[in-house]
Amino acid sequence: MGVRGVHLALTAEESSRLMDTPYMTDDAIIAFVEEIEARWDREWLQETDKAWDAIHRCLTGGKLEYGDSPLHMCVFAHDNLLVDEDRFTVCHADANEVKQVAAAIAGIDKAELRRRYDAIEPDQYDGALGDEDFEYTWGWFVPLREFFNKAAAHDRAVIFTV
Repeated sequence: MGVRGVHLALTAEESSRLMDTPYMTDDAIIAFVEEIEARWDREWLQETDKAWDAIHRCLTGGKLEYGDSPLHMCVFAHDNLLVDEDRFTVCHADANEVKQVAAAIAGIDKAELRRRYDAIEPDQYDGALGDEDFEYTWGWFVPLREFFNKAAAHDRAVIFTV
């Protein structure tokens, strides 16, 4: 995947506003995300560049799939509000799910992420698997893990956009 990802931590009010949007149309969801992104509040966002793909695969048995487990919810939360590969993807994890994600990824160290990275099927991954790509993935995973810890500690929901 050649597109850049970003995780944004939402206040309870923002999360509620997003999830309670009547008739959540694609345009309404995109407008909401664009409003949040326009603030670019560095304290409550974490970019993952193109590493989100490998990070997600590392957490989900090498696959790029949706799921309900805390590891799946790190990137592709089960509240997939918008999935339009030509335009936008927006996934939402509520504050309780963020706490589950933070707990699930807290113990993943470099050796464990590498073990998981090595399970990615090369023919199903757009990147070039290898040491350089793993270091790139690890370099984005560490701040993402810290971001989830911070969001969990402040009872924030998280959206992932790509």
